[in-house]
Amino acid sequence: MRAGRHCPCTASYTLSVSIGSPFDARTLDLNVRRQWRQWSGLFSASGYAPHIDIEYNALRNAVGLIDVSPLFKYRVSGPDAERLVDRVITRSATAVKPGRVIYTPWCDSDGRLIDDGTLMRLDDGSWRWTAAEPQYRWLGLNARGLDVAIEDVTDAVAALALQGPLSRDVLTSAAQADLSDVRYFSRRELSIAGVTVDVSRTGYTGDLGYELWIPADRALPVWDAIVETGTAYALRPVGILALDVARVEAGLIMAGVDYTSVRHALTPEQSYSPFELDLGDLVKLDKEVPFVGQAALRRETAGGGPARRFVGLDLDWADLERLYRTHGLSPALSAHAWRDEIPIYEFGEQVGRATSGTWSPVLKQNLAIGTVVAGAAEVGTELELEWSVEGERGRIGAEVVALPFFCTPRKRA
Repeated sequence: MRAGRHCPCTASYTLSVSIGSPFDARTLDLNVRRQWRQWSGLFSASGYAPHIDIEYNALRNAVGLIDVSPLFKYRVSGPDAERLVDRVITRSATAVKPGRVIYTPWCDSDGRLIDDGTLMRLDDGSWRWTAAEPQYRWLGLNARGLDVAIEDVTDAVAALALQGPLSRDVLTSAAQADLSDVRYFSRRELSIAGVTVDVSRTGYTGDLGYELWIPADRALPVWDAIVETGTAYALRPVGILALDVARVEAGLIMAGVDYTSVRHALTPEQSYSPFELDLGDLVKLDKEVPFVGQAALRRETAGGGPARRFVGLDLDWADLERLYRTHGLSPALSAHAWRDEIPIYEFGEQVGRATSGTWSPVLKQNLAIGTVVAGAAEVGTELELEWSVEGERGRIGAEVVALPFFCTPRKRA
């Protein structure tokens, strides 16, 4: 049983022991650092190489292989599968044809974000739904009155992210197939090492990449084939630490870090609408099939939009040097992305908070993402971010800039 799921014998007891990924037989030996973390109840490698720059450079200059099996996965099928999807997500399900993938948020009745993830319309008309958190109960609640089957296939489907500028070359060679028809946010089935693999043109790095959805009991032959093929392309296994740097550069939100699911929010300030997280383009307020939270989001829009907005921040390096210099130190930044709530100020008043940040090796910039009041969200606005050195709080300049920070044409090519 996956950690975090309630034991059927008692509703008050929750397992807290992590189990292994279908790829453990390979990743355990590769993780020479023995650095692991829990991700949805599975052991996940923080990193494999002696330094995360090695893995980060694979993502940006060659190709990285990431085990993303801990994602929650559901199969939605039956005559009313499309109606259920349309009822839950903020986008239009009817517009998604077999072979296509969409990224979407979904909300509660107050228009507050529950989670975000991808939905893939499979060739038989069913859907594969991925999410950061468990969604089985929510889908079931919204399926009342519908002829639809919801199956939790989280443990039955292993998943790999193959990301980086050479990812297409590796996949083409491993599958011995032409991938020119697998466009951005599309999918198709391929045979790799004799295993039928569902491949989607998706990822979490802001770069060219694919995600492979594999029967869990056939996961290892696919891993081996990808790694063997990837040797000629400088492929490396990549852990969560390097992935985190890449996703901040791409301006991508993370559940539980950049926003709190309304399920876990203890105060109104801890819950978010899609508009507050720059997901407004994914909200179809005029779609014919009503979705959960549609009325509330219409009211928010009619009232002038959200009071706070999601922004990217370019942090002033000269200010950072000044803070360190007062302590007789040279600036020292971690190679890891940070996930802290740090106050943002304008004219001495707090106007928001940064939630993630990183030094970008490819852009040579100190970056952060977070939310600020609407009046401070315009690109070019000069703000300040709290920054501590040797336990002493200071402030550095933080200019609002357009997202994403890192955007390469090959992602969509």
